Amino acid sequence: MDIFRHFSRHPDTTPPPVPHTAAEPPLATPDTDTLRHWLALLHAPGVGAIRFSRILEHEPDLPRFFANRGSSYNDLNIPPKLRRYLAKPNWQAVDAALAWAEDIHCYIIGLLDPLYPALLKEIPDPPPILFIRGDIDLLTQPQLAMVGSRNPSASGSQLAHDFAAALSRHGLTITSGLALGIDAASHQGALNADGKTIAVAGTGLDRIYPARHRELGHHIAEQGALVSEFPPGTPPIASNFPRRNRIISGLSLGTLVIEAALKSGSLITARLAAEQGREVFAIPGSIHNPLARGCHTLIQQGAKLTMETRDILEELAPLATFVVEHANIPTNATPTCEPVFSDHPFLEKMGFEPISIDALVERSGLTAEAVSSMLLTLEIQGIVASTGGLYSRIN
Repeated sequence: MDIFRHFSRHPDTTPPPVPHTAAEPPLATPDTDTLRHWLALLHAPGVGAIRFSRILEHEPDLPRFFANRGSSYNDLNIPPKLRRYLAKPNWQAVDAALAWAEDIHCYIIGLLDPLYPALLKEIPDPPPILFIRGDIDLLTQPQLAMVGSRNPSASGSQLAHDFAAALSRHGLTITSGLALGIDAASHQGALNADGKTIAVAGTGLDRIYPARHRELGHHIAEQGALVSEFPPGTPPIASNFPRRNRIISGLSLGTLVIEAALKSGSLITARLAAEQGREVFAIPGSIHNPLARGCHTLIQQGAKLTMETRDILEELAPLATFVVEHANIPTNATPTCEPVFSDHPFLEKMGFEPISIDALVERSGLTAEAVSSMLLTLEIQGIVASTGGLYSRIN
């Protein structure tokens, strides 16, 4: 199957080389014909992520699939409406998407692209195509999803802002949905800490929704990335917003819920995260606060009760290792964390016996957040292992 990536093209920039596998010869330019047919299928009526994947499994060569008028359509039970579309695709919408990707820092990547996020590919229904505006390399970096009420309390908004700021300083990219309330506070917290953040949109990326977040969205595109499975030109449609929840959780190592009512889209995101094998975290609140009931329910169902960033950092190292090992990071990319080597002074404070974070704080004189950050980095690099809340050197 062809592996393609459509890079942004700009008069003052040169497109990066197209990645290729050892079994495939390098391509001088992206396979535009294949990309056009992927986009054409994306616009087809009644074709979602699952049907798109089934078509690919049956016929990996999409140009040939479009040209086929016989057995493939019968084998896949292609309905009459879709057959009519395949005979006359919406090439105008395809060309509009390609034109959008001509702008600098705008990208289109497919499910088979080497830059497609490894964690997202693991979910049952990964989006076949992603549209990205901003730093595309962030998609392969360790992320934490933060979601919650669209009408949070003042303290809930402050918690989201502060947790996002602190966690982004530890090298985690904060991922959310650009919605009002907790989403916006989380994005803003990461930005204010000079960290990275990803907003998963429920519209095409040629618009920012809600409109009042236009400035925030542009800031995210400059300091992080906007991501959508919907092509440019897609307006706000109510049914599209729940669909993006699986992307928010699927991109991330875990999901942190801050203030959520019992009937909340945030609980859907948390459920999806659990089904995807990711960690779920919830911040508790007053039993008299209706916005805390969703979080309390999650904790009863097994989510980790979260009171400080250390509660999150302790859980994420194993999945973070998976992300780092499977990321296709360009050789000139700036690493999220500074390298830590086996002779780092911090390791001298650890010794070789298992030790708790509290003991390390006392020995090193560092804050608990600083110690947690160092331990997460060391564990990702395979220098430290954790067992039952204790940390020990591997070598």
